[in-house]
Formats: sequence, structure tokens, C-alpha cells
Amino acid sequence: MASLDRVKVLVLGDSGVGKSSLVHLVCQNQVLGNPSWTVGCSVDVRVHDYKEGTPEEKTYYIELWDVGGSVGSASSVKSTRAVFYNSVNGIILVHDLTNKKSSQNLYRWSMEALNKDSSPTGVIVSNGDYDREQFAENPIPLLIIGTKYDQIPENKRSDVLTRTAFLSEDFNAEEINLDSTNPRYFAAGSSNAVKLSRFFDKVIEKRYFTRDPSQLTGFTDRKRFNFKSLHYD
Repeated sequence: MASLDRVKVLVLGDSGVGKSSLVHLVCQNQVLGNPSWTVGCSVDVRVHDYKEGTPEEKTYYIELWDVGGSVGSASSVKSTRAVFYNSVNGIILVHDLTNKKSSQNLYRWSMEALNKDSSPTGVIVSNGDYDREQFAENPIPLLIIGTKYDQIPENKRSDVLTRTAFLSEDFNAEEINLDSTNPRYFAAGSSNAVKLSRFFDKVIEKRYFTRDPSQLTGFTDRKRFNFKSLHYD
């Protein structure tokens, strides 16, 4: 088999949100039996058919870099993670739908990755104004995934999804909510599978088909993003 072109996608979020289980499900189409804490970074690969079913169809490797989720403020922790933020082509931001704080911290994770040369200094402010234009101008494709959907009581699911829906708007990204212990959430033809495929197509397109050379190597020459003030009702 000929060598395939590849793209690098970061998978970011707090410890315990289920990033490793998600990556295993996406790459192996299987449930991860005994998930453990990720130390440093773990990489898995998915084979993806870009523009499947069209004359432009081509197969690529999608490298999913599952970065350890400590959100400690120690500069040594952030500087260690920074080595994984080079030449990135896409980001999947993962939060636990049953853990409000993990949703809040997606802002911190995105800022840390997009500003890999500096630590984010902003503070989350309830009922503040979030500058969505920052992410509207971001050339790096983003995807939001909420995990542990099965653990939300049925009578509270509507409220939880309403509470987290603005994340998609703030990050200018599509949103997927699922249970990483159930492969049916990525069943062929499902809305989640379509969203995931569309995201990977976008990552590949930005990496290999954009006419703007500054967007070809991930974060190397990207604009710096800063906190304004963040809302979380």
C-alpha cells in the first residue's frame, strides 16, 4: 500500500472527560475496555476517505493526539504540553456533559493551544461577553464533543444540551454529544458520523487544498488569540 498523506488533530479537554475512550472509538470503532489516565500524549490513527463517493475521493491518515488533561496552572505542565501543539491541523475539544466545569475549561484549552507560546491569563467571568470573532477568524478547524450523554437523567437532558449549545456558536464549530461506550453513536450514516467525516474533510482541505500558504502548517504562523471575558450561564 502506498504511503498516505496525514493530518494532525489535537484532542483536548480535562482529565476524566473520556478523551481516550473517544479516540479509541473513533479510530478502532470499538469500546475501550479499561481506560486509564493519559500521561503526556497518546497517538492513535484513523484511516479516512476524503470526499468519499466523489471523483475527488482520496484516503488519508488522521492522527489523533490525545493530550493529558491536567489543567494545573504550573508553567512546567503547560510548557510540557506545548511540544504537542506544533504543526496542528485541527482540534477536537472534549467536555463531560455532566461536569459543568469541564465545559468552561474548553475556553482555557483552546487558548492554550492557539497561543502555545504563552500561557492564557484570562479569568472566566459569568455573564460576560465572549468575543466570538476570535474563533470566526481562526483557520484551524474545531469540533466540540460532549461525552457521557448516557449519564444525564432523561428529564434533564434538554436542559443540559440547552446549556452547552452556545459552545458551538462561540467556537464556530459543530457539536457532537455521545456516549463513548456505545459504538452506535458513530454508526454509518448517523448524524454524528456525518459531522465527524465533515470535520475531517475540512481539516484535510485546510491542510492540503487551501491557497493560503500560512494555513498549511497548523499553528506555526497563526494569529494570537486572547481572552476577553467568557460567559457561562
